Amino acid sequence: MSEERQQPGGHVPVLLDRVLELLAPALTGPDAVVVDANLGLGGHAEALLAAHPALHLVGIDRDPVAIERSTARLAPFAERVTIVRAVSDELAGVLADLGRPVVNGVLFDLGVSSPQLDEAERGFAYSYDAPLDMRMDREQDLTAEKVVNTYPPGELTRILRDYGEERFASRVTGLIVKERAKAPITSTKRLADLVRQAIPAATRRTGGNPAKRTFQALRIEVNAELSALETALPAALDALAVGGRVVVLAYHSLEDRLTKQVLTARTRDTGPPGLPVPLEAHQPRFRLLTRGAELPDDHEVARNPRAASARMRAAERIRQG
Repeated sequence: MSEERQQPGGHVPVLLDRVLELLAPALTGPDAVVVDANLGLGGHAEALLAAHPALHLVGIDRDPVAIERSTARLAPFAERVTIVRAVSDELAGVLADLGRPVVNGVLFDLGVSSPQLDEAERGFAYSYDAPLDMRMDREQDLTAEKVVNTYPPGELTRILRDYGEERFASRVTGLIVKERAKAPITSTKRLADLVRQAIPAATRRTGGNPAKRTFQALRIEVNAELSALETALPAALDALAVGGRVVVLAYHSLEDRLTKQVLTARTRDTGPPGLPVPLEAHQPRFRLLTRGAELPDDHEVARNPRAASARMRAAERIRQG
């Protein structure tokens, strides 16, 4: 990755060279359209537009701050860019409204964007003391503070266990419920301290900050991230032209597992086993472009620590449905 591809403030798009390589064969036509379903700061989008002078890019993001910054970033390509404020699970409707129901490429760069992590007041990071917010769209009502202080204990435990893969979910919930009865838990530091108290000392000595899993779980719940992907990824595959490609960058096992399930279902033969001649109607419409999940190499992680947890999968449409 060249230095000129870095964004202001040191932000480096994750696995940028590999993303460009995977999408390139699908974007060579004169009227090619690519969708960046999680636009963020527009780093991948800028590189795609620069690499393909005839390409039109549709960028989707729910965060007004991300939209403002990416709009400025992509200003040199304004005639070839359409930016829409929406959640990724609205992808099909966005494309229908734009009169572009068929596209050539879709990129999902999941997780939290740099503006959300870097601005302490957003409340995404346990390393800052900030209001317990975590909303990607700050106009929505549900916040992490509401989840922590109002969800029933059973529901809170389920979220921490399922979305955070926190094996001490019931202990964390128990302490949260006890403390919120005394006073509402309103800050990231207070929550992180409570999680640390709830996790056994032997476990705290390994695996990084013990609050990481709880914060991940709350963020997923507040922003309905998994349900959005569950709708958006199949919609993206449905929208692809023959030869079109989708690339997904996931940052935790839940996103990657869901991506694997969706892509596997679309790339297998669904016909009865043992037939001498495969049935056309049951032939897969897609093929995988990656063997398993591709990981960043040591050089990428050294240059861009936020790439450390990235898992990339990709697929190509090979026939119409």
